[in-house]
Amino acid sequence: MSKLLTIVVPCYNSAAYMHRSIDSLLAGGQRVEILIVDDGSWDATAQVADRYAAAHPGVVRAIHQPNGGHGAAINTGLANARGRYIKIVDSDDWLEADAYAKVLDLLDSFVAQDTGIDMLISNFVYEKVDKRNKTAVRYTNALPQDRVLGWDQVGRLRKNQYILMHSLIYRTDLLREVGLVLPEHTFYVDNLYAYAPLPAVRRLYYLNVDLYRYYIGRADQSVNETVMISRVDQQLRINRTMMEHLSAARANPHTPRALKRYMLHYLDIVSLVSSMLLVRAGTRESLRKKDEFWAHARAYDPALYRRLRRTTLHQISNLPGRPGRQLSVLAYKAAQRVIGFN
Repeated sequence: MSKLLTIVVPCYNSAAYMHRSIDSLLAGGQRVEILIVDDGSWDATAQVADRYAAAHPGVVRAIHQPNGGHGAAINTGLANARGRYIKIVDSDDWLEADAYAKVLDLLDSFVAQDTGIDMLISNFVYEKVDKRNKTAVRYTNALPQDRVLGWDQVGRLRKNQYILMHSLIYRTDLLREVGLVLPEHTFYVDNLYAYAPLPAVRRLYYLNVDLYRYYIGRADQSVNETVMISRVDQQLRINRTMMEHLSAARANPHTPRALKRYMLHYLDIVSLVSSMLLVRAGTRESLRKKDEFWAHARAYDPALYRRLRRTTLHQISNLPGRPGRQLSVLAYKAAQRVIGFN
């Protein structure tokens, strides 16, 4: 039976906190299907998933697979999705109830009117445990509201604005048409999920509601800086793949200028983070990897390399010598506070 929206919940050892996420999704009722993908967990995640599936037949399905990482769980969810639209919700995040109802009503209208919307964008909120005031990422300055858009109607996003996985609902068949398959056993694939399909998106829509609550607070989270430094090779792999997608988009004469501008904007900050993680690691090996990363970029696409390296942030992040690296770290910390990235 077809559903309006498939929500994929990748889970790995999530038993202690996945209830809040799944409970928030159940408010969608019969219009949604919730695919809990247990990615080889060794805690009670499988049992929790099976209990939800038994309690909510026709809405919740539990899928168990050997561990393949976040990308493998999303791939499995996409392969099994029966909804016209698809959203990924990580097992420690949740959806806000009123915004969720508005999103479902809007998706219903898309189907009823056969509008052919490829991508719905909404806001997300950083739920950082050590901050009383929550930071919402909204797009009102760049995206016209409540109407069908093409890329030529998308304005410039600020440095702290990115259309992340948390912001996105795709048309399911679009992801299948582009053949989206995310890397397995690799962190940070959410960047590819929010990037690689964009050249295929023709019609998008922005709904100004704070739908997604993005939890930041667990010490083992993949966005913790210490954890990111330990996994920097995976960050670099994703970064290089993003460069390849942008190079292909820039080479295609049919790619809208505004889309190329946005993809460069997103790649710019991801590349800056890669550089600074390697600087922050501070070892001879990490600095060698940094040089190799930029040498690869220069050889792969010289024009794109020049565009990236001439931005102010990248110039600051590549100051020579130990004093230069120390200054780069100070500038990076300041940018984190001002721009708001992790």
